[in-house]
Amino acid sequence: MSESTGAADQGGSLLRAMSDAILAIAAEPRLERVLRRIVDSARELAGARYAALGVPEEEGEAFAQFIYTGMEDDLVARIGPLPRKHGLLAAMLLETRPYRTPDIRKDPRFQWWPDAHPRMTSFLGVPILSRGQVAGAFYLADKIGAAEFSETNQETIEMLAAHAAVAIENAQLYERSRELSVVEERNRLARDLHDSVVQTLFSISLTAEAAALNLATDPQKARVEVENLRDQAREALQEARALIFELRPGALESEGLAPTLQKHVDVVRRVSRKEIELKTSGYDRQASGMERELFRIAQEALSNAVKHADASLIEIELTSGGGRVAVAVTDDGVGFDPSDPLIRTRRLGVTSMEERAEELGGRLSIQSSPDAGTSVRVEVPIV
Repeated sequence: MSESTGAADQGGSLLRAMSDAILAIAAEPRLERVLRRIVDSARELAGARYAALGVPEEEGEAFAQFIYTGMEDDLVARIGPLPRKHGLLAAMLLETRPYRTPDIRKDPRFQWWPDAHPRMTSFLGVPILSRGQVAGAFYLADKIGAAEFSETNQETIEMLAAHAAVAIENAQLYERSRELSVVEERNRLARDLHDSVVQTLFSISLTAEAAALNLATDPQKARVEVENLRDQAREALQEARALIFELRPGALESEGLAPTLQKHVDVVRRVSRKEIELKTSGYDRQASGMERELFRIAQEALSNAVKHADASLIEIELTSGGGRVAVAVTDDGVGFDPSDPLIRTRRLGVTSMEERAEELGGRLSIQSSPDAGTSVRVEVPIV
């Protein structure tokens, strides 16, 4: 093999590794998984025996994330707790330029290693810059087949660091979006409590006062008020049970999705007085994590149909087969325009359903138009 052919092969290998790393960044919103793929790519691209990536906490001496590769689990156990921000680990979080040395121990900023820690020599540190600020750093040690890392190695990791910065930003935005969805869910439940249970309890208190006033002067009227009081208390109990069930579907882990969803539909049917049909004959039980997310999607879609659709019939169908699981919630209500950008600002539940479907590797689709009903469908692969 000629020298030019070898260089071309090496360049092609680097290009493929970089391409794989970039595709992994684009496809995975969760930070820890992204960082792990990036660290593996950095180690391969630079030809390092050991590689790590640290993302510092905003305050304090610890790392929010410290992902490493190249060490066996038993060695990591002997080394002990993950490192904190000290020595060159901390220095690379303060520098905006890369740093290379053939022997890390000769650097004045080097401090110490735990007893079981490998005695490393060559070192390459590359900061990860996000909007001019250090968001993390690559740490690579012990260049394989050479005394030190080359300038080409440094340039390659600098390119990867730019993509890592985007990945960190995207993952942080994703987490904030999830936090907003949780806040929105809590606000929705608070509104439901106020609109249903609290209002019913207020009516109960008024009815009780009326019954007390009529007890001595008009016992018959007081009796009617007490009967109203009983009916309102039952209604409040049903509404409270429905909301509690939304918060904690206790039967999901033990009984599975189909029976739990049936119980939820029964409660919603009684409380809302809507005609709701559930079909589960074509469904086989799946992993509990998948069923939990599918339940939340079905729950949100049903809640939207009950509250907003003004439908005479709501149908839910749960099926599995062909390597996929599907949940569809269809109504014959007023419908809406799914392309309206204001839908997601008014109903963050739509965003939450989409994110849950994406986490399962699936896709959520919404078909609707004004006065033509709505169909919400999610399909996810069976892993």
